[in-house]
Amino acid sequence: MADTPETTRLPPVGLLYDERMCNHATPDGEDHPENPERIRAIWRKLESEGISQRCVVMKAKEAEDRYIASVHSQSHIKLIRSISSREFDTIRRRRIASSFNSIYFNQGSSESAFLAAGSVIEISEKVASGDLSSGVAIVRPPGHHAEHNKAMGFCLFNNVAIAASFLLNERPELCIKKILIVDWDIHHGNGTQKMFYNDSRVLYFSVHRFDSGSFYPAGGDGSHHMIGEGPGQGYNINVPWEHAQYGDVDYIAVWDHVLIPVVKAYGPDIILISAGFDSAIGDPLGGCCVTPYGYAIMLKKLTEFARGKIVMALEGGYNFKSIANSVLACVKVLLGEKPSQGSFELQPFESTWRVIQMVRHELKQYWPVLTGELPQKLFTSCRRYCPLELNYSSSGSDVENDEEPSSTAPSIHIAEVAGDSLSLTLSKLNINEACHSASEPPSCEIVNGCAPWRTLLSEIDIWYGSYGSNMWKARFLCYIKGGKVEGMSAPCYGSRDTSLPKDVIWKTVPRRLFFGRSSTRTWGNGGVAFLHPDSCSSDKAHMCLYKITLEQFNDLLFQENSLVEKDIIGQQILSPLLGLSDLNYVSENKSLILQALKGGWYSNVLYLGKEDNLPILTMSCPLSDIERFKSGEIPISAPPKSYTSTLVKGLVEGKQLSEEEAIEYIKDATNRKL
Repeated sequence: MADTPETTRLPPVGLLYDERMCNHATPDGEDHPENPERIRAIWRKLESEGISQRCVVMKAKEAEDRYIASVHSQSHIKLIRSISSREFDTIRRRRIASSFNSIYFNQGSSESAFLAAGSVIEISEKVASGDLSSGVAIVRPPGHHAEHNKAMGFCLFNNVAIAASFLLNERPELCIKKILIVDWDIHHGNGTQKMFYNDSRVLYFSVHRFDSGSFYPAGGDGSHHMIGEGPGQGYNINVPWEHAQYGDVDYIAVWDHVLIPVVKAYGPDIILISAGFDSAIGDPLGGCCVTPYGYAIMLKKLTEFARGKIVMALEGGYNFKSIANSVLACVKVLLGEKPSQGSFELQPFESTWRVIQMVRHELKQYWPVLTGELPQKLFTSCRRYCPLELNYSSSGSDVENDEEPSSTAPSIHIAEVAGDSLSLTLSKLNINEACHSASEPPSCEIVNGCAPWRTLLSEIDIWYGSYGSNMWKARFLCYIKGGKVEGMSAPCYGSRDTSLPKDVIWKTVPRRLFFGRSSTRTWGNGGVAFLHPDSCSSDKAHMCLYKITLEQFNDLLFQENSLVEKDIIGQQILSPLLGLSDLNYVSENKSLILQALKGGWYSNVLYLGKEDNLPILTMSCPLSDIERFKSGEIPISAPPKSYTSTLVKGLVEGKQLSEEEAIEYIKDATNRKL
């Protein structure tokens, strides 16, 4: 009998949905963006369109502990296994949840978490074996923020990472040796990145909002400088958006000029997509403009690789209509349909091309296909924002000072979107309020990806006075251009304006240098430099002055300070920390505590006079912290070896002191009592 089209067709598309994953909900029915209606809305849409009848519909089964243990600690697995048992009442669950960042637990959380992880394993295994051509796992809770030993950002287990580890380590007969993970959720998948950071068997690609490190999960992990370590160097690719409102054309530009060329060179055996749809138009957390057509095109381009073996696992996405329509568009692509009609009428942002160039430059030594220059014609046009609300959510963190990152890590913040009002009561999920600062008039309109204050402050020059590690110019330039120098454990994300300082000079100031705090994320155990806010004629501190713009100084303030739980969410982008009125105030009053940075180590801006008729500014601790240092409430600590080396290099290369004199200068500042 001759083959008919029916008997020769490709294996079917798998679709996994299980109502039991809706049992994970807030303890007392509080409103929350990550709620059961997310996956119900998707399933209703697929059923109404007849999609479920065209696919193999699968039910979930729980993941075994041993598979989860490939990426998570035993203690974390035990916690999630037991959190919904009678051993824990609601009050105790709330207390435990509050120790994590943006997490809730109820009686259904354990089962849902194990089902979500098991679902992605199940469908990935069937796609890898050829039983299915591709598959979609409509699961919750999501996973890509969950780290080895902790839940965070609505995520309990890292579902995609567990499935990837399973294919690589538990099923060698499937011959899956190279996995591409594409994470298009609007938030960076910090957990997934860390789990495969030194593993070349997994190419992790994430395109996400970064906003100079201020957007959730914040910090430097989502920087384009984070490219992997050891065997995994070059196999971690981050595309960090600079602001809100990126849309279809911006994502397709990244696909065409970064992702697709690398995937061609890599040749994955299977593609796992951390499919968050919170970059979709109308999403209350993402603030971007991707349409269902845009997602369909992105997916269609990926179907050309790995023989079409693609698994989509749901991550974020909190607008029910957008997430349902976007998943529908993607499933239709997997079923062989062409993406429904759409168009790319707008041009990419100017910042899109800048980000693409940065990423290509960072990775070209690992992927020669990225070596060529982009055509100049791509840079000749730019666009304004699409018409969405601008009070988008973000949060601040720092690469310099954070003794306990878990306690000061920013939480996800929710903005209101018309028609989908969210009133959140959980302690770490707060409505974003105003988009203006006390020091500047409200100014929330953003043009060509640039807040108006940046344009204004980019024309104002000041001297930034460094007395710590930034005295070494190479270290200081990390804050301008991004990256890190020897001794730093984490990179800086840099300034929006990467222009070099217009001049560099040295001087001494009548201030007391000392070293305090017990550890930092960047330098490890030991103190870092502070300057006594009050002057004293008997003291002398060496200071390197960099002539930079007031815009760049604001970006330094962002990076030098860790914004705590009462963050001015969104203000980092929409308003400056130190505006023109603040500059006038600090010039008259010699110091200014920035309330937006309250709790930050360097929240006190000091005015040290003028040089060439330009103000000299630096930053240090508030005067109130001096008493806390004296009492021992905040420790006085000698700087670590790596930090000391940086100080010495700055003083020696700046021709201020010999190496021996520099070491003695640091010892004196360390040993002399305040």
